[in-house]
Amino acid sequence: MAPEPQLEPEVQGFARTVKDLFAGACGGIAQVLIGQPFDIVKVRLQTTQQYKSALDCAKQIWVNEGALAFYKGTLTPLVGIGACVSVQFGGFHYARRQFEARNAAKDPSKPPTLTYGEYYAAGAFAGITNTVLSSPIEHVRIRLQTQPHGAARLYNGPLDCIRKLSAHEGVMRGLYRGTSVTLLREAQAYGVWFLTYEYLMNADAVRNNIKREEISTLKVAFYGGLAGEALWLGSYPFDVIKSKMQTDGFGADMRFKSMRDAFKQTWAAEGMAGFWRGIGPTLLRAMPVSAGTFATAEVVLRLIA
Repeated sequence: MAPEPQLEPEVQGFARTVKDLFAGACGGIAQVLIGQPFDIVKVRLQTTQQYKSALDCAKQIWVNEGALAFYKGTLTPLVGIGACVSVQFGGFHYARRQFEARNAAKDPSKPPTLTYGEYYAAGAFAGITNTVLSSPIEHVRIRLQTQPHGAARLYNGPLDCIRKLSAHEGVMRGLYRGTSVTLLREAQAYGVWFLTYEYLMNADAVRNNIKREEISTLKVAFYGGLAGEALWLGSYPFDVIKSKMQTDGFGADMRFKSMRDAFKQTWAAEGMAGFWRGIGPTLLRAMPVSAGTFATAEVVLRLIA
């Protein structure tokens, strides 16, 4: 029997990228559905001091705005974060394959592997690539999460929010406000995220003398959850500044002139603690959200491999 024809490397690479993007999109949807209630508490703690604690914030949202308020602004991230995580996984695996090809060319006698510095760089590349999507998506989400409740609300939905933000100072200075700090956060966050996950997965495979594909879904979820904790511990101060800038006023109501000014004012007013406001619910959210993201993506990849 004649062997099946092999696909050209370019076609194989494209097919792998499509699979990575699809698996990432599935993981992103799971991420939003699991994490949105935690996220709205995080954003409100970051941007206002009216709540005593995360529990007090959640209680006030429940009492004053109802249970559905925990999913305020969900439509934007449900569509957008699915796309963002898709880009993150696609960008990471693309960069990983480039590093593997380069390393294989240097020494063809060895299997193509990455150093952990290269894993970080591949993750950072994914985060930087993702910024063009995540910056406006998160800006809209944060505006919707923090706007007044009821008749005093400022935006009638995601599209209305996009239109009004763009009308203030144009698309780049309005809708894309906070992109500079978002770029720093994304590079650091996803460099740490993928590095931690890859380290834990590789260490398990070596320790138990098995292939990565043989690692149980439960372990994949656990390692993904730990990676989520590392992501936020490694990037949270950037996220605080991003939230402050993306809830800031316009024109005469603007408090922060730039990212540097936001860092300076936060340090002067709140000290080091100001860069970690809301870290509790964020870490509480990170474990199930990141676990769900990696487990969903891994299961999908194994099914369509």
